[in-house]
This record gives sequence, C-alpha cells and structure tokens, in this order.
Amino acid sequence: MKYDVVIIGSGPGGYETAIRGSQLGLKVAIVEKDKLGGVCLNVGCIPTKALLKSAEIMEEARHLSRYGLRLDGEITPDFAKIVARSRGVADKMNKGVGFLMKKNKIDVLYGRARLAGRGKLSIEPSVNMDGERVGQEGTVEADHIIIATGARAREIPPLPVDGEKVVTYREAMLQKTPPKRLVVCGAGAIGVEFAYFYNQMGTEVTIVELLDRLVPVEDVEISKGLQRAFGKQGIRCLVSTEVQGVDASGSSVSVTVKTGKGTETIACDQVLSAVGVRGNIEDLGLEALGVKTEPGRIVADEYYRTNVPGIYAIGDVAGPPWLAHKASHEGVLCVERIAGEAVHPLDYNNVPGCTYCQPQVASVGYTEEKAKEAGYETLVGKFPFAASGKAAALGDTEGFVKVVYDAKYGEWLGCHIIGREATELIAEAVTARALETTAHEVAEAMHPHPTLSEALMEATRDALGRAINI
Repeated sequence: MKYDVVIIGSGPGGYETAIRGSQLGLKVAIVEKDKLGGVCLNVGCIPTKALLKSAEIMEEARHLSRYGLRLDGEITPDFAKIVARSRGVADKMNKGVGFLMKKNKIDVLYGRARLAGRGKLSIEPSVNMDGERVGQEGTVEADHIIIATGARAREIPPLPVDGEKVVTYREAMLQKTPPKRLVVCGAGAIGVEFAYFYNQMGTEVTIVELLDRLVPVEDVEISKGLQRAFGKQGIRCLVSTEVQGVDASGSSVSVTVKTGKGTETIACDQVLSAVGVRGNIEDLGLEALGVKTEPGRIVADEYYRTNVPGIYAIGDVAGPPWLAHKASHEGVLCVERIAGEAVHPLDYNNVPGCTYCQPQVASVGYTEEKAKEAGYETLVGKFPFAASGKAAALGDTEGFVKVVYDAKYGEWLGCHIIGREATELIAEAVTARALETTAHEVAEAMHPHPTLSEALMEATRDALGRAINI
C-alpha cells in the first residue's frame, strides 16, 4: 500500500492531522496499535473529565442547603457505576473518531508500526487495552511519515509501579473500588485532578510535591489559591517534600518522605505516581534510520521535521507541553506544510494550560514573574469572583482572575484564572492574544452581565487603574 502521508498513532494529534491531510487532497492512513483516539479519548482527557464531573456533583450535593434545597437521606457514590459511566463516554468518543475516519476516507491500519527504511513501515499485530489481538502483518509505503505515538507515565526509582498498590493515572482511572487512603506523588495537573476526585469519593488524600507549591508551572498566586482550597476540602498538601521510598510489601503501603522538618512515614492503601510523562519513542525503528532523539522525545524543528527527510514528530512524543490541543495544532500545521500551504510556526507562549479539579485552574502566556524576567514593565490587574454577581448566584465565589499586560504597548502578556469554569474562560485570553488585542480594547469590549466572563474585563480595568466593581 502506498500513501502520501501515514501517521503512527491516532490520538488527537494523529487523527486531526489525518483529517486535515485528507481535506487537502492527500491520500492518508493511520496506524494504531490500540484503540482509535489514543490515550486522550480512551484513558486520559475525556474519561477523566467524566470522573471529575461525578466528583463535582458529589461536592455540590453535600451543600444543597446553600441553594435552599433539602435531601432527606445520605448521598453516597457508587464508584463502579461512576467508572462505568466514564468508560461509556470514552467508548462513544472512540466510535466518533471511527466515523470521522470513514467520512474523510482515511484508511485505519491496526497493529504496531516500525520504520523499515526511508518511506517504509512494517506493521505487525498488537494487543489492545481490551486484550484483543488486532491488525495483521504488512508493509506500507509513504512519502511522509508522521510519528504521533504520544507519551506514558514516567517512572522514578523511589516509586516502582506495580499496578495495584503503586499505580499510574491509567489504573487510578479504571479500578472498581477507591482506596481508603491515597498518597498522590506529584502536584501537576494529573496529580491534583485525581486528588480532587478521590477526595470527593471519600478517600483520605495526601499530596506530596517536590517543588514548593501545587501546580508549580502556574502563577504563584494561583498555586497558593489552589492549596488553600484543597486544605478546606480536607486534602493534605505536603510541598517542598521528596519521596524517598515506598514499601508495599505488607497489607498496606508506607511512603517515606523528606520534608523541611525531617523524615516522615505516611501509611496508605495506594500510591498514585503522577511525576510526569515520557514520550513513546521505543521500538519504532528510529535508531536504524538515525532519527535524532533525546531522553523521552524525538527532536524536531519548528515544522516538526526530524533530521531524516520524510519523517516528522508531533505531540507528546516531540516534547512538552504535553497537551492534546497542542498536539492537534502541531499536526495540522505539519500536514499543511507538507501539502504546500503557507503556514507559520506555533507561538508556544500562547498554548493554554487547563486543570479540571475544583476550583479549576487555567492560564496562558507569561506569569507575572516570567514577564518581569523577560524585561517587561507590567500592569497587573485582579478581579475576585467574590465580587462577581454571577459567581454569587452560582453559589461559588472562590478564586479570581489575574491579568498581566505590558505597560508600554498594552500587550496582553498573560492571564491566570482559578475558579468556576476557568477552563472555559481562558479561551477569551487565548483568542485576544492571538489577535494582538490590547488592554484598552479588552476593557472597552462589552461583556454580557451577569456572566463569569466579566471578570476578565474587570481585571483588565483594574490593571489600567479604573476598576469599577471592586
């Protein structure tokens, strides 16, 4: 079989790249060793959001009296049904990707792919996450091969994963019963999302983070806000704390950590290792062709070309940030370049980051600290949701919007949000930054009332010294 483009991996990066390639008139195939949609749709972004929705409803149900409602009796989670619902959501999305492949006349070739020479791939059968043997042996030729094999949970020596007592996000998402006590190692997006979920399911949760705050890539004030909120929810947060070892030999698990006060042993039933991810670069035949790699990633240029002509890498396998939407944009840009379209490199400072615990966290661009390090004179504005009429009506006034502008030209340098629907609100800042919108234009753009989106306008007014509602 001969194609213009073959993509290895059908996650959001892979399948959206395939669709765009087909739209541009290219003959396209995808090779998938597991299930369409990759980690994101099957055991990542989508099913975790279904789990988190159950947790959010559980949290609200415990506070019905806020809304003048009364429920006689206790609400308890049916954990197995919660997990089953998330699997149903994932399965529906998987079928949706299959429909899109047929609609766009993209060949889906199941099996494990390896580079077998310039412009050639060998494919052999594989076993998917359901234990099914898929695919058959064969060879595929293509003018362009795009590697979109994603990433997996990173393992470190103090946290040897056994899949039962020491688990990754995959096991944490699929297990049928919650642990009574859970230690989450790592306070990035994955760590804090699962900490929130399991806490709402009744699990006693402790977060251990090596750096000095939760979600350490975020603005310092956002991190502090999330730690305060988690403390109110009963989640114990240990920052500036190093995991030194795990003893899972007994009926329970002992986690030894080193804090500023000394060594402590935490007893629990399960440990979630959420210490980052590593690109899936193994067993692809990269070495034989001399494709340049670095630990956990394939090296590619601004148009995702590797050092070997005709071979490209996009998404998690090409390095951070490890985000599905970033992978999709990279793939579309890559295939448009292949098709001869006029494209420009992505602005990685305008890639939004979203964390879906409650309160939600979302950001884009420079933090206040990074903007100053880059030499900008800044204007900083904030608006608390406590002053928002819509937040008050919703019964959730926790959090705030923080904006960072360039004092000289009014350029929107960064936006940082913690609170209800932060992950939806951040798109306004992403779009405005892409359009090079200034602080004065944001402040003067009419926002509907009452909405949470007013907080971005109000924070911008604050940055300009003309706040009205605070």
